[in-house]
Amino acid sequence: MTGPAALEDLLRTEAPYVLSALVRRFGRFEAAEDAVQEALLDASVQWARDGVPENPRSWLTRIGYRRMVDLLRSEQAAHRREIQVGIAEVVTPAGPAAETDDSLALLLLCCHPALSRTGQVALTLRAVGGLTTTEIAHAYGVTENTMGTRISRAKQTLRKAGARFTPPGQAERADRIGAVLEVLYLVFNEGYTATAGAELGRVDLTHESIRLTRMLTRIAPGEPEVAGLLALMLLTEARRPARTDPDLGLVPLAEQDRSRWDRALIEEGLAMLEEVWGRGDPGPFQLQAAIAAVHAHAESAADTDWHEILGLYLLLERTLPTAPVRLGRVVAAAHAFGPVVGLQLLDELDAEHGLAGDPLTAQRVLAVRAHLLDQRRDPSAAAQFRAAAELTANEAERDYLLRRADQTRVIVDS
Repeated sequence: MTGPAALEDLLRTEAPYVLSALVRRFGRFEAAEDAVQEALLDASVQWARDGVPENPRSWLTRIGYRRMVDLLRSEQAAHRREIQVGIAEVVTPAGPAAETDDSLALLLLCCHPALSRTGQVALTLRAVGGLTTTEIAHAYGVTENTMGTRISRAKQTLRKAGARFTPPGQAERADRIGAVLEVLYLVFNEGYTATAGAELGRVDLTHESIRLTRMLTRIAPGEPEVAGLLALMLLTEARRPARTDPDLGLVPLAEQDRSRWDRALIEEGLAMLEEVWGRGDPGPFQLQAAIAAVHAHAESAADTDWHEILGLYLLLERTLPTAPVRLGRVVAAAHAFGPVVGLQLLDELDAEHGLAGDPLTAQRVLAVRAHLLDQRRDPSAAAQFRAAAELTANEAERDYLLRRADQTRVIVDS
């Protein structure tokens, strides 16, 4: 008898493969998803009672086909003849190669360029990740109705755009895989440090993004940036056990007990990065993974090679000239050459690129400035910490910043 947790994991893993098969056969994304959900519901009841069948994917696909036929029959009786042909064609799913192609096609479909990034994230989590609308809504701090509307709009957009469940050409494939990587990266970041809520992060989202990225490495082998993203996720997730104290308060990187880092994830991430490093010019995810690797190699915060990290940030900024990357360079420069240099660089980049006005970095600009001012024992640091705290809806992060503000004030006043 399979336990509830193991059964749920199995169903979530198989769901995208079944959905892929139905969309490929019928070309109806929304109806196919409804059919898959009904098949999963049937399986959750029957398998819990009778045990998991020998070929669960085949079982789910067969039931999904039947539900799909029923849905289409009730929707449009005029198609009955075509549907009956479909019934006759229901067979055991194709071998691993066909399933692999379908999974990639489904990921690419969910990241169709006609969709907004929000729609891509929501649809990927729903269709490929198997998360419920409630789970996705909770992760992003919105109501279930709001998230349901977003997912529904994404499906309608796909339909209006005439999106097809067919492999794109080589050039389009590269662009679409890039979109998939961005979506998975966004999901991971939301899980690692949640936008809002009482907890610092969401383990379910980081685990789901890692699972999907692992799947992508299998169905799109030989893609260095895919391996780079997975390496980045693994090396970053390895720190999670040390990121919070017993009261679930935030522990910054410099103060973390590195003996609590997950060595198995670190070794896997380092090996994956080493395997693809040197295959031409490294892309943004490989460079970010290389930065994470420098931290992983350091036995303590004091042993960190910040000069190497600064060099990697300079390379990263050439390929990804974004506000978060520029701010990362500020932090690296401050560690390598001191807070005065860091503050000067922060002012220069802010004046040139408007870092403080960028919604992606406005809060972090204040936090970085506060830390650098605090290192100089500047009394204005407390106000910067408090201003940064006001701009975050993550309670663990806010509590940490307010605590630092109080500590700074005590030091200054003493």
